Amino acid sequence: HPLVYFDNSATTFKPQSVIDAEIEYYTHISTNTHRGDYDLAQKADNYYDQARSTVAKFINANNSEVIFTSGTTMSMNQIAYGLSKNLNAEDEILLTLEEHASNTLPWFRVSEMTGCKIKYIPVDEEGRITLENVKKSLNEHTKIVTIAYVTNVMGYVNNIKEITKLVHEANAIMVCDGAQAIPHIKVDVKDLDVDFLSFSGHKCLGPTGIGVLYGKKKLLEKMEPLILGGGMNSSFSKDGEFGYLTSPYKFEAGTQNIAGAIGLAKALEYLDKIGLDNIHQHELELKKYAISKLKEIPEIEIYNANSDSGIIAFNYKGVHAQDMGTLLGSKGICVRSGEHCAKLLHNVIGTNSTLRASFYLYNTFEEVDAFIEACKKGSDFLDVFFA
Repeated sequence: HPLVYFDNSATTFKPQSVIDAEIEYYTHISTNTHRGDYDLAQKADNYYDQARSTVAKFINANNSEVIFTSGTTMSMNQIAYGLSKNLNAEDEILLTLEEHASNTLPWFRVSEMTGCKIKYIPVDEEGRITLENVKKSLNEHTKIVTIAYVTNVMGYVNNIKEITKLVHEANAIMVCDGAQAIPHIKVDVKDLDVDFLSFSGHKCLGPTGIGVLYGKKKLLEKMEPLILGGGMNSSFSKDGEFGYLTSPYKFEAGTQNIAGAIGLAKALEYLDKIGLDNIHQHELELKKYAISKLKEIPEIEIYNANSDSGIIAFNYKGVHAQDMGTLLGSKGICVRSGEHCAKLLHNVIGTNSTLRASFYLYNTFEEVDAFIEACKKGSDFLDVFFA
């Protein structure tokens, strides 16, 4: 059967230019960075540094504010650990019930380490974060607010710029999970004024195992690195004294994913050439069409029909999400099923498990038609298991 891939929020396919860039590095360079004085090492340095410049330009940051990590998860752990040194039992961290595990569990650990309290910003009846609820949740104890730009199940695009203004008025730090935003909408960190932002390469046509942590330079200078080792220290002695290099190198201990960084830069160049506005518009058109067709199936329950991204969260009534996911998979339709690493979301939508279809730039209306036809077969899910 033909493949219809609607699991783009989990990861994306890679353009040939990304694959070629990684192959070129491993074939013709394959040396470490910032360690050798020979020509080949200098070439590796140039490729890696240029990749950082490409990322910085893409999000409108300074090079010194762009740190390569293994992905959003590592980025958020670094942010949480780095900020934990300034927290105590009187302080509060604000989250929402719609956050991914990468933007939840690191803060739970920070709460255990410091005694600070985790609080949640309420959402409205649709599951959206409103500025009014953000304002009500902020108080003199709030030190950090950490929110996804685009939520990974409900697909809501949060008003991060205005939220950040409120957070800064409360003298708190704004952390943004950009994993579902960077691949789909234009993100300008200077315009948003967020203090930190993270994203993963594999969700935006790039390689796996590479991601980015953006942080304002003044905050990065004060922050402790999570991982220590070669390439990030200025000196150390047998007495245990040591010093750090400046950002971004302070946060990039050991041998980095050099090929991944080069591939990520190529992916961002690819997205830039197509245009984020064009990509976002295409996704919205696909989603609008899909929603209209899904509403014609009485057994389908949609949880985010009015969201402003290419994500659809739904269930087939009376069929467990993972059983329905298996049925769709048997017909060549790839969607995500389960909790989607958002294990607090059931407090908002009243169910532990959903199906998630998520669109990207290479998906078509014909693929949506195939998806809809497969969804009509939900009552036949037992045939998949006993055929």
